[in-house]
Amino acid sequence: MTDKKKAKNQDPKKKGDKFTRNLVIGMVAFVLVAGLGAAFAKSNSNSHLALPSSVSKANGYGITFNPTAKVKVDMFEDFRCPNCRNFEAVNNSYLDGLVRAGKIQAVYHPMHFLASDSRLTAAAAACAADQSKYLEFHTALYVNQPSSQQMAENSPYWSNPQLILLGNSIGITAKSFDTCINSGKYLNWTNSINDDAQKRNINATPTVIVNGKTLSLATDYSAKAFKKVLTDLGVK
Repeated sequence: MTDKKKAKNQDPKKKGDKFTRNLVIGMVAFVLVAGLGAAFAKSNSNSHLALPSSVSKANGYGITFNPTAKVKVDMFEDFRCPNCRNFEAVNNSYLDGLVRAGKIQAVYHPMHFLASDSRLTAAAAACAADQSKYLEFHTALYVNQPSSQQMAENSPYWSNPQLILLGNSIGITAKSFDTCINSGKYLNWTNSINDDAQKRNINATPTVIVNGKTLSLATDYSAKAFKKVLTDLGVK
């Protein structure tokens, strides 16, 4: 699998700065101190597949919001994918508003293939979903994604303690969140996301599908074009 190329005339640094300024609503100041390697939780050895809150088997085990909405947006991303961050920098605020207003069915498919901690972050996001904080955690992971100057995209960055602190910074205080991450409760679930993507022949991130139609990269990275796709389908 590959990380999709940037659209023409894109300025990731500029968009990333805007993302940091405008999309983190209500987050406390948070400074990550990255370790040299990620501390990985043990995989759940039970044959039973633990599923996070809001997961839909019909939607490829994706974390689903507003399942009865007529317009469906599937987002296949990797939390360590720089171009996924660029997509979020352009569209996160708009999508977040639509999801919270119940105007679209949003299905998040957190894949893992770029770095060894991609799986760890996907599982942690599922733990946040159990605390009704998936959207906030999803945003926070992209805001705090390490830059290419800090490390290569395929190098491990996140550890369990860092992910717990990140959750704390967006208001997650339940000890069950810490336990969920440290136990690796949803590590096996992340494989279901990857397996479903493979069946759909999805081999790059971000891949965004609206009502069954895969959007082009140019649309992914243009706020105006992306919004037009949804407004043309009646999303106001």
